[in-house]
Amino acid sequence: MTTSRTSGLEIERVRANPAGLYVTVAGVVIFNIAVFFDWATSRNDRFSGYEADSLWPYAAYLGLGFAAALLYAAKRAYRRQHRGLTLASMAVGLATTLQCLAWLIDIPGAAERETGNPAAGVWIGLVGALLWTVGSAMFAKEPEGDPEHDRLHTDRGSGHRAGASNL
Repeated sequence: MTTSRTSGLEIERVRANPAGLYVTVAGVVIFNIAVFFDWATSRNDRFSGYEADSLWPYAAYLGLGFAAALLYAAKRAYRRQHRGLTLASMAVGLATTLQCLAWLIDIPGAAERETGNPAAGVWIGLVGALLWTVGSAMFAKEPEGDPEHDRLHTDRGSGHRAGASNL
């Protein structure tokens, strides 16, 4: 929290709690690790996330980009977050989660490769994608530029919560 004084009032600027950011970063890291595990198996072979579908490494790298951007925004943004970036991260995390679920139901191209069951990488990737999505949603709930989160205090020590103050 930061404070500033304006004509006898002290404004306490409430900043975003970064817990959701850390959950997001952990989810992205888990998802990136999952890409190295087996995602599909056939009678004779196993396929890692890299070998199974080019979507998985792309989603993993996209997640790393979002994690880096969110960490940068947390350092530079006035209230530690940029809601548009956080919501975009949540949308991509949700799409990645749904894609993992689709792989658990039916592996795309299974008939071509004669694949059997989804392997452990899909489950690990699902956990990472879920953490990515939930963490982004938690972070998006935090204040961005919303003045209604500010608290005004008078010099006498009696403070009150301000609605939407333009101070």
